[in-house]
Amino acid sequence: MNPRPDLLLTFDFPPMGGGIARWMGEIARRYPSGELIVSTGAAPGSEIVDLRFPNRVDRLSVPARRLKNLQGLVSWSRRVTALVAENDSGFIWCGNLRPAAYPAKWAHERSGISYGVIVYGGDLLALRINYLDSRIKRAAARALLGTAEVLVACSRWTHDLMCEVLRELGLAERTGRVRVVPLGTDPEIFHPGLDPRPFAEAHQLPPGRWLLTVARLVPHKGIDTTIRALRLLAPRFPDLRYAVVGRGGERVTFEALARQEGVEDRVRFLTDVPDEDLPFAYSLATVYVGASRQTAKDVEGFGISLLEAQASGTPVVAGRSGGMPDAVREGVTGVLADPEDPLSVAGAIAEFLADPGRRERFGRAGREAVERFFNWPRVVADLRAISAEARSARR
Repeated sequence: MNPRPDLLLTFDFPPMGGGIARWMGEIARRYPSGELIVSTGAAPGSEIVDLRFPNRVDRLSVPARRLKNLQGLVSWSRRVTALVAENDSGFIWCGNLRPAAYPAKWAHERSGISYGVIVYGGDLLALRINYLDSRIKRAAARALLGTAEVLVACSRWTHDLMCEVLRELGLAERTGRVRVVPLGTDPEIFHPGLDPRPFAEAHQLPPGRWLLTVARLVPHKGIDTTIRALRLLAPRFPDLRYAVVGRGGERVTFEALARQEGVEDRVRFLTDVPDEDLPFAYSLATVYVGASRQTAKDVEGFGISLLEAQASGTPVVAGRSGGMPDAVREGVTGVLADPEDPLSVAGAIAEFLADPGRRERFGRAGREAVERFFNWPRVVADLRAISAEARSARR
């Protein structure tokens, strides 16, 4: 055991789904054995999941969903303080600002341990709405962000938004503490050459060329824009279809839109795809489409699915919004389009459909980008370097 292991406090963690939980799981998996302790809430099925990690996962008896209420925060704060003392921990990573920064600040006040907060984009939009409406929430945001040793943003866009938030909170002097760590994926799990036929047969997907989106079924993911783009493309590409992998409350709305646009028979919603089958979904795709857009409360801070597609050798069309331009090398691994404009998205897709050589070039470049930079070992190396720097600054 490292004499001073880092702590990772996270609300989102496997077996919970979602991009943040996946990122936190990769941190726990990629940190050298014994150099990290994960602190999180209880979750059904966690006993088996936790055995996969080389680092200790310390779960409270409190269910994860209750970590955001007062009683849960008090229990978490006490446990974190005990972990710091028992393990002589040197640094705390907060997987999100709320609720994880609360127990981190509690421990900081009692032991002097420094902490860093990871931010994504959507969380900052929600934070801004809260502190503009409430003096109490403004004071809480100032306290959490004003004490953090470092703030890690997942994209340049999120970095800039974080700096805006700090200035609005009267913490302009702390903007220099904001660092950018672009995300990654696993090129050993997502790679070209997989046979998509068993996946297609299992989900009763007919032959043809497929667009793919892997996302929650929520408004800002741009699934509606892609459905409208599909209608524009259908006359020119009669074999083109659209698969959406994910769950969410807007499925009925999207299905109604597909009927309205006359492409109902071309659109499939796959809500029961486990993570281990995702590589085969990407292998099915001719083009991956992530046409997310920014709304008042939601934004794509980066877009891990874009990297998963690129690792699979699939060219991508992404919305020119939020942090997605950091995940796509424009004109090299993919194309950025206006996520509010179906014609813009359809045009970008059509260029790939009409030119197999273009698809191959972009797919190969995307794979190389993941192998060289957009991968989890590099992400964790960046975080460990920031942690070491923060520890040195406290000496």
